[in-house]
Amino acid sequence: MNSAHDLGGQMAFGPVVPEPNEPVFHADWEKRVLAINVAAGAMGAWTIDEIRHHRESLPPARYLSASYYEIWLAALDKALVKHGFLTTEELLSGTPAPERREPKRVLKGEEVPAVLRGGFPYDRPAAVPARFALGDAVRTVVMHPQHHTRLPRYARGKLGTIERITGCHVFPDTSAQGDHGEAQWLYTVVFSGRELWGRDGDPTSTVSIEAWESYLEPA
Repeated sequence: MNSAHDLGGQMAFGPVVPEPNEPVFHADWEKRVLAINVAAGAMGAWTIDEIRHHRESLPPARYLSASYYEIWLAALDKALVKHGFLTTEELLSGTPAPERREPKRVLKGEEVPAVLRGGFPYDRPAAVPARFALGDAVRTVVMHPQHHTRLPRYARGKLGTIERITGCHVFPDTSAQGDHGEAQWLYTVVFSGRELWGRDGDPTSTVSIEAWESYLEPA
């Protein structure tokens, strides 16, 4: 999506101000939001790509005014309602309904460390050879999808070079829409600062992004 989450290269949003000695959590409720997200994700009803889409599809004014974990909580509400684990009425009232969808899996406390360490592998066997090789010049496609994508706006239509081939992985654009079967070759592509930001870009800088094969065309 082209929305408020994708601000690379955008102006008038003010400087990035690092917080010295920033704590992992600023309040106890943030710990709970993280824990609930981990537990809910382990139910297996959605993928990381879908929950990212729910975060990105929040109204821009809400997204830009919310904190990190406020965005996570709002997106989780959307996912739980969409998949039938909650209703909007339950969220508004704080009162659970007598009947609800039961999850396929309930994550137990003692399982959490192993689940976090193991993650959810997204690599898949390749059905076809990689289209591009190390050192190939490529150009990213120009697109404006209504769904989740991992190709940022600032890197669309830009000339880069394949610097790494990372294997075949689940394609996030379709995974976010519920199709978890498509997998594509994944590449690391490096761009010059001038290519991304124009003549005012730092000529000594480079930016590397992870790009799925359908994001790329031969240069």
